[in-house]
Amino acid sequence: MSEETNLFRIAVRKFGPFESAMEKLWQKYCDQTGCTLKAEMVPMDLHPLYEETLSNKGLARGDWDVAHINTDCIYEAYTSGALEDLKPYIDQNLPDAFPLGWSDSLLEMQQFDGAIAGLPFHDGPECFIYRKDLFEDPQEQKAYFEQYGKALTVPKTWSDFQQIARFFNRPQQNLYGSVFACYPDGHNTVFDFCLQLWTRGGTLINEVDNVHINTDEAVDGLNFYRQLVNDKTAVHPESGKYESVQAGMAFARGEVAMMINWFGFASYCEVSEESAVKGKVDISSIPHAPGCESASLNVYWLYTIGSGSRHKITAYDFIRFAVSQENDKLLTLEGGIGCRVSTWKDEEINKVIPYYHKLEMLHTEARSLPLLGNWASIAAIIDEAVLKAMNTDIPSEEILLQAQNKITHTNL
Repeated sequence: MSEETNLFRIAVRKFGPFESAMEKLWQKYCDQTGCTLKAEMVPMDLHPLYEETLSNKGLARGDWDVAHINTDCIYEAYTSGALEDLKPYIDQNLPDAFPLGWSDSLLEMQQFDGAIAGLPFHDGPECFIYRKDLFEDPQEQKAYFEQYGKALTVPKTWSDFQQIARFFNRPQQNLYGSVFACYPDGHNTVFDFCLQLWTRGGTLINEVDNVHINTDEAVDGLNFYRQLVNDKTAVHPESGKYESVQAGMAFARGEVAMMINWFGFASYCEVSEESAVKGKVDISSIPHAPGCESASLNVYWLYTIGSGSRHKITAYDFIRFAVSQENDKLLTLEGGIGCRVSTWKDEEINKVIPYYHKLEMLHTEARSLPLLGNWASIAAIIDEAVLKAMNTDIPSEEILLQAQNKITHTNL
């Protein structure tokens, strides 16, 4: 067998716990099955991962056997012919406890007309993550009450969130009230925009199933968000340069009192040796506007097989192995987020990460982004609009009108 055909290539979402878990899973798989293929794992940030696997047709061409693809891109990936349909493989050799071992919310977005485009790798909806040691400190509680005349509690509204962020913002102590992931990659600010919209009672899709962002709720959300992320008395100064992983790492270093981010970054704080806040973290629902309800965002990562892979049988066999109960738990203890209900309820996991069982609650509040073949283009337009709001004085109404016109044009 030539060196090229002996190579098994995996495109990995760049994040330390993902990388270490994947290395361990491959070694464990080879030890148990006798597989002699050599794995080449290439960790990539969001944009390079998208370009390598989809834009440059790497999955379809056979450059990658397995790839981490998130649900933002799964519809585009499948309908473009980049992915192998896993349904025939699953029918022949079911994964452990499939499908009942997973919540429906982690199996729906990768199914298309009977085809299955991937199996769940990593989950963890967006949530409110905070330093419980700060919130529960009697001196902090006393100082907050003296300053604001109200108790220091987990914020239910966005105005309370900003007020508490200002209270905890202490640059001289390298502590900031909050942190946001505002790096322009077509993802982070788009997610924040959707959360601001949904927690004000708005919707992303109109009655004829088109993306419609030129609404009162969107204007209110963008107005609030643009001033919040620019509030130097409340927000980490590196927010404009951070994507979600970097924002999560700042929290883990103890630089941030609270943030809206993926559940996985709360979990990371409990399992990483580098965490400065182990045992000091808790999670809750995302704040909302008065009279509205909380909302979360469910974007999850999948194991997928490239349609051009020369090792499809091995690829499925490895994925099936990786999503077992035992290995879903292994991923979690590395610092990722297992997707199985058994992992969420696991006694050992909940001793290490005391709020892990709250994943079920978050899923009841979680919404998903629309499955559209042109979503990447629409997300880029929303990203551009949010960045324009952050960096200019142009009224939100004007920004959103321009963005809506561009979105409408993409549908023509």
